[in-house]
Amino acid sequence: MIRTLLPAAAALALLAPASARAELAQGALAPDFTAQGALKGKPFAFNLHKALKKGPVVLYFYPKAFTQGCTLEAHAFAEASADFAKAGAQVVGMSNDDLPTLQKFSTEACRDKFAVAAATAPVIAAYDVALKQGGASTGLTTRTSYVIDRKGRIVLVHSDMNYRDHVKLTLAAVQKLKAAR
Repeated sequence: MIRTLLPAAAALALLAPASARAELAQGALAPDFTAQGALKGKPFAFNLHKALKKGPVVLYFYPKAFTQGCTLEAHAFAEASADFAKAGAQVVGMSNDDLPTLQKFSTEACRDKFAVAAATAPVIAAYDVALKQGGASTGLTTRTSYVIDRKGRIVLVHSDMNYRDHVKLTLAAVQKLKAAR
């Protein structure tokens, strides 16, 4: 099996703290977008507006497919997928990886449980999740999770390069939304 190594600068960016970030605020209207993605290894188009008609969306940005933290985070979301479905929420992972990488990641790391989609430069800018090092963009995204309610409002923002609390916090937020209905 051939493995591609991250360039040294990108690998360091994953380990080093990012410079000041200003993710979208809780209560803000989530920017609508359409992105190419993969579910169960198959390409598809994801549209936030259409997804919100079905229920809340957990939109989580991760830096790079098949890196340790991103793979562990995908496994954790996959393990909790039944709980997210029970709460009526859809989970979508977002990174700037290409479609063939997302197709493979959706099957291997996401275990065919949820979709991943390409975070293009406009989406990264709209959600203010560009991972920067020394003030310059690395081309990667920060590890930031948003819970977006059916009205398109952001009800939770969690930004932490450590993947460990993203699933727990986003699941609690969607369960709270369900309880409030």
